[in-house]
Amino acid sequence: MAEAAAEATTRARRQTAVGIVVSDKMDKTVVVEIARLIRHLGYDRRVRRKTRVKAHDEGNACHTGDTVRVMETRPLSKDKRWRVIEILERAV
Repeated sequence: MAEAAAEATTRARRQTAVGIVVSDKMDKTVVVEIARLIRHLGYDRRVRRKTRVKAHDEGNACHTGDTVRVMETRPLSKDKRWRVIEILERAV
């Protein structure tokens, strides 16, 4: 039992990200687009990159256009590896 507690404290923190919901057509699943800025190595300019992830939304609370915070989690299905933590801003 002490080993399990020690393992839980040494586990790496789960990654979180903020993104915009682009699709809520599935049941208990939303597609979240996470935008980030990276430095282009050749042009030395900042370039916007977007990643689309599927996130678990228990209760179907999120809708298209909402800004949400998602967190990495264990695999929930073939494509779902993220979970919605909170809705930061509702779409108008």
